[in-house]
Amino acid sequence: MRIAVIGAGAMGSIYGGHLSLHNDVYLVDTNPNVVAAVNENGLKLQEYGTDNLYHPKAVTSTEGIEPVDLIILFVKALFSKAALAGNKALIGPNTYVLTLQNGSGHEDILGEFVDLDHIIIGTTEDNGAVLGMGYIRHGGEGNTNVGMLVEDKEGFLPKLKESFDACGFNVRIHSVIQQLIWDKLFTNVSLSAVTGVLQCEIGYIYANEYAWKMTTALIHEAVEVAHALGLKADEEEITEKVKKTSVGSPEGVTSICADIRAGRRTEVDTISGSVVRAARKAGVAVPTHEFVVNTIHALEGRPKA
Repeated sequence: MRIAVIGAGAMGSIYGGHLSLHNDVYLVDTNPNVVAAVNENGLKLQEYGTDNLYHPKAVTSTEGIEPVDLIILFVKALFSKAALAGNKALIGPNTYVLTLQNGSGHEDILGEFVDLDHIIIGTTEDNGAVLGMGYIRHGGEGNTNVGMLVEDKEGFLPKLKESFDACGFNVRIHSVIQQLIWDKLFTNVSLSAVTGVLQCEIGYIYANEYAWKMTTALIHEAVEVAHALGLKADEEEITEKVKKTSVGSPEGVTSICADIRAGRRTEVDTISGSVVRAARKAGVAVPTHEFVVNTIHALEGRPKA
C-alpha cells in the first residue's frame, strides 16, 4: 500500500516507521531538519529498551508525488485543513484519509478534500514522545480503532487492518465508531475544557465546588447531544469517571491549559467546538459549551504581558 503520513511528531513517526516495514511510506513534515535526520540516519524508535531503525521516505514537499492509497493525518487538528491543502498532490479519486487525532468532528474538514465514503476516523491507544530529531520513544501500545461514517462499500477497512497488523499494530474495526470517539470526548469537553478556562491543574476541578459545577454542566449538555445523535451515554458513569480523573491527577496539566499558558492556539474547535457543531445539527442547546469555546479563543488572543 502507498501511504503518506502527514506530521512527523511522536505519533506520526511511530506509525510512519512501522508501516514502512511492508508499505511504500512517505513521512511528510514542514521541518527540514527532521526530514534530513530521517533520510540521513533513518527513523529511530526507542522500543522495549532497544533502538530500532525504520526507513520511510521523509519529505517536506509532496509536489510531483503520485496520489497515494491512504493519507494518515497526525498534525494538530487546527492545522488539518492547511496540511491537506498543501499536499493535494497526494489525493486522487481512490485516496482514503484516516484521522487518529484528538477530538471529534474531523470529517467536517476532511470532507472538503475527499468524499465521505473515503474518510476513516478513529483513535489510537499507542503513545510516544520526541527525544530528538528523528528519534522517538514508543511508549504504551494498544489498539488502533477505526471506522467509517457510511458503509465501506469498497471493503477498504479489512485491507487497512491487514496492512497495519502486519506492521505490528492491532487494528479493531468498529461499526459505530462515533460511540468510541464520544466515549473519549466526554472527559476532554468537560474537565480539560474547564482547566483551560481557569488555567488550573486537573486536581482543582473536583476540589472547587464552582469549577465542578461548570464541569458537570458541560457533561450534562454533552450527554444530551450524544443522545440526540443516537449514541449511548450514562451521565452518572461519565461524571464519576471525570471525578476520578480529577482526584487521581492533582497536579496534571491538560493540553488545552498548557497551550494557553504557552501562548499557542488550542484544539478547542475539535473538542468543545465539536459538541457545539453537533448540537446545532441536532437542535440541542449547549450554552455552557458555547461559553467555553468563546472563552478559550479569547484567552488564545490575549496580548502577552
